[in-house]
Amino acid sequence: MDRRKRSNLRSKRRAVAAFTLLEVLLVLVILVVLGSMATLAVTGQQDKALRNSARAQVQLFSRTIEQYRFDMKKMPESLDELVEKPSDSKLADRWAGPYLNKKTIPLDPWDNDYRYESKDNDFKVWSVGPDGSDGTDDDVSSDDEGT
Repeated sequence: MDRRKRSNLRSKRRAVAAFTLLEVLLVLVILVVLGSMATLAVTGQQDKALRNSARAQVQLFSRTIEQYRFDMKKMPESLDELVEKPSDSKLADRWAGPYLNKKTIPLDPWDNDYRYESKDNDFKVWSVGPDGSDGTDDDVSSDDEGT
């Protein structure tokens, strides 16, 4: 009898000291959920940073287009005119560029070309955003408030 009691006590101690499979799985599920939440938070911040970068670039284009219009007395036909001196000597004399610190027009944060259109004395500059499609809600435009 004494032997059975000792064996029972040892079994109980082992059961108390060890984790059950359910406990281990529960901890793993909690870790996966926490990891997913952290990933979503970081991804959200990255998306916000990319949109802010595109917004800043669109604002820079808007200011340089205004400067170009002031100097040249006309709107640029494309964004390339902000960095390339005109071949026409009359226009080249008025050109005070390059209007950007780059030799070429940079791509947006999602590796798409910035878009530009002008009509009369009005213009619009925009990025097609992360989806790469023009005219969708994620576009970043000079027409947007605060841009």
